[in-house]
Amino acid sequence: MARSPIIAVANQKGGVGKTTTAVNLAACLAEQQQRVLLIDLDPQANATSGLGVARREGASVYRALLDNGRLAELVLPTAVERLDLIPSELDLAGAEVDIARAERYLHRFQTASAPLQAEGRYDFIFVDCPPSLGILTMNALTAADAVLIPIQCEYYALEGLSVIQRIIGQLRASGANPALAIEGIVMTMYDLRTNLSQQVVQEVIQHFGDQVFETLIPRSVRLSEAPSYGQPIIAYDQHGTGAAAYRQLAREFLKRRRAAAQPADSAEPAAEPPASAAPPPAEPPAVEPAAPVAATAEPAAPLSPLLKRSG
Repeated sequence: MARSPIIAVANQKGGVGKTTTAVNLAACLAEQQQRVLLIDLDPQANATSGLGVARREGASVYRALLDNGRLAELVLPTAVERLDLIPSELDLAGAEVDIARAERYLHRFQTASAPLQAEGRYDFIFVDCPPSLGILTMNALTAADAVLIPIQCEYYALEGLSVIQRIIGQLRASGANPALAIEGIVMTMYDLRTNLSQQVVQEVIQHFGDQVFETLIPRSVRLSEAPSYGQPIIAYDQHGTGAAAYRQLAREFLKRRRAAAQPADSAEPAAEPPASAAPPPAEPPAVEPAAPVAATAEPAAPLSPLLKRSG
């Protein structure tokens, strides 16, 4: 059985749609017949409440990070078929202090998640990281196969993107996680009515090329309301623009994954639809990615204090 890949959903800036993306992408992939596990690594437990699961003492990864339990014992089913959850709790905030005292403290989550990965029970394991670059997020990035970066369509978000990109480079260079890849960049809170949103999207595409998902997540009141009802958007407003956008993102995510797994010489051109076929349903607005721009070489940034102390 194939090893389950871990995908960290991370951005050190809060309010960019990180948890919304983690919950709704996981739910839409489950709707696409994928077996998905979502691990809530954020002490605020927003992904937990967003899936209608009550917070319970001892239900988080806290003890497993300190070698006092197994992640498999913490898995709970959700109301979404094929989507499981390892919830969070407020006490997980204490892990920042406790893990810092442990040996190989950047690798605690990697060690705890390895047996669950090896079982191959899931097609994907998503980790909703805290909105910071503290020890919990660094643990998730050290264990992850790839990182998915949601960013809001505002200029301040671009600054945060450069920071997390630098951290990923440091994790690779330090040997903490040399194979860490960027799964992609998801543009969230897109407002078609404003020039600012369009300008930010174009600038991100100019610098990061095809790493940017074509699907744009719109600014939506329904997306904001859904967590208060403990439901992903496909349950709360299944025919709305938010649900359509995350369904499209899930399809694009799977398409990219399959393309990456396919040998280059065996790729076949996509078949043209029959002339008589009905037009496809309307999708959320998308921007065609521009050709990647060659990055300007920069001197290597110094390792962060966390990475310097990595075991």
